[in-house]
Amino acid sequence: MPTFEFLQLDVFAARLLEGNPLAVVVGADALDGPTMQRIARWTNLSETTFLLRPTRPDADYRVRIFTPRQELPFAGHPSVGSAYAAIEAGCVAAKPALVQECAAGLLPVAVHGRGATRTIHVQAPPARIEPADATLATALAHALKVDLPATAAHAIDNGPLWLVCDLGQAHTVRTLSPDLPAIAALCVVRGAVGVSVFGAADGGDAAMAVRAFCPADGIPEDPVTGSANAAIGALLHHTGGLARYGSRYLASQGREVGRDGRVEVSVDAASGAVAIGGHCAIGVRGTFTLD
Repeated sequence: MPTFEFLQLDVFAARLLEGNPLAVVVGADALDGPTMQRIARWTNLSETTFLLRPTRPDADYRVRIFTPRQELPFAGHPSVGSAYAAIEAGCVAAKPALVQECAAGLLPVAVHGRGATRTIHVQAPPARIEPADATLATALAHALKVDLPATAAHAIDNGPLWLVCDLGQAHTVRTLSPDLPAIAALCVVRGAVGVSVFGAADGGDAAMAVRAFCPADGIPEDPVTGSANAAIGALLHHTGGLARYGSRYLASQGREVGRDGRVEVSVDAASGAVAIGGHCAIGVRGTFTLD
């Protein structure tokens, strides 16, 4: 029976139980895609990743990323967590710069510090931002149970497709009680992985509050979401909204589901490239044996 090294860790949190859990199967080259998908359904986390040998000479490692329902070309917390796991498992050297190979291409990874103090920052794929969509805003206003201007909603593809909505203030974000079946139906129609909302915080260590809802993938609310935060950063660069937050800011996500995640977001003012990152904490080390 094939046996693989297995890690489960929290991403975007320095302490266990505060971030977004990720399952990582190490050295998974013998597994095919359908088997990976079955494992991801079984772990029932928002994402499960599989570390593989790279196929490109300029990559340090390769990763495949699965939700319980589908494979994703890119996702933020799986990329950050997989880089951390690759270092901890000895798949790659703990050097300051790595290159991740995934279905979205080759992505630069910056590594700062070591051990429990290590932070990982991954550059997200370039975002394709659709123009503000009044029809989408109307549908989101219904699903989120809020009033929205016609310019508040965008579809943003940075690997997964997100439906992103600026709610203005963190208080509005924190107090949402959305219609999850309506969000699931909208995501299926639009081919989106989920709906992400954000708003400016009035105080505290974070500049922004973020929430992400992915009920079509079996995740009513994702605790902390790297690709959604990267999509928001790209949108702010595109619309000139970075003036409110700065080119480097901290986003808070997860309090509404009992977590306290922190996502460090940086946006290159010239190119618009977005990097997301933060801390990780390993909770489970063991083996995964497949019968």
